[in-house]
Amino acid sequence: MILDNDDFGVKTIVIRKIIDETEAMNIVEQKKTDPFKSLLSRPKKEDIHIDSLKLFYEGSLIVSGKYNADYFRKSVHTIDVDSNVHGVVLGDGVFTVRSKSGLEKAFVGKRGKNKIDLNLEEHVFVEGEDELTFDHHGLEIELPFKIDSKTIENYPKKILEDRSSTVRKPEFSYDSAIEKLQIHLKKPLESDVRDLRDEFVLHDLTEVYIPIFEARLSDPKKKVGIIRIDAVRKKIL
Repeated sequence: MILDNDDFGVKTIVIRKIIDETEAMNIVEQKKTDPFKSLLSRPKKEDIHIDSLKLFYEGSLIVSGKYNADYFRKSVHTIDVDSNVHGVVLGDGVFTVRSKSGLEKAFVGKRGKNKIDLNLEEHVFVEGEDELTFDHHGLEIELPFKIDSKTIENYPKKILEDRSSTVRKPEFSYDSAIEKLQIHLKKPLESDVRDLRDEFVLHDLTEVYIPIFEARLSDPKKKVGIIRIDAVRKKIL
């Protein structure tokens, strides 16, 4: 089930671009033969036509949360006792010493410490929190830039509304992102546990829109090429 932004209280962030359309066009002019080159040839610049240059805002998704659990698991704790101790009483249980191997007897002799294995239960508490970031297509990534007051737009929703025709919403659903984070935070449990009590708390779900200039080009044979420019880092993608 895919829920709306309001159901999750999703935050919206738009990253501020550092280049304008003129600068982007200059980059495209310099690199416009790249999509059409091969090992044996490269077309002339004058043969490549720039059909369009548009600014898109592509959405990534950041999800953060916390997971905690407590449960009981079976465990064996080994203790050392004096050589003349043959067993210990713990509650209603009687635990006898472990039999020594021939090698142990040869090394430590009769006066060496005896070992007793105590079959007990441990009460385990697990807690962890983290965040994951997914790109426009749902692949897990690390954003290559900081998100702070210097890098984000002041009125993100207005920018997205004004450019609604060139906004690309994340293709990865909120539910899928949250599920991925839950799996990431939940460590594999032992096979024999009881009375498991666990909880996942969603902290934040944030859509981060990254400005991307996208140029569509063509050659004399009508072959189409695309050049994408990260307008935050001034880098061809």
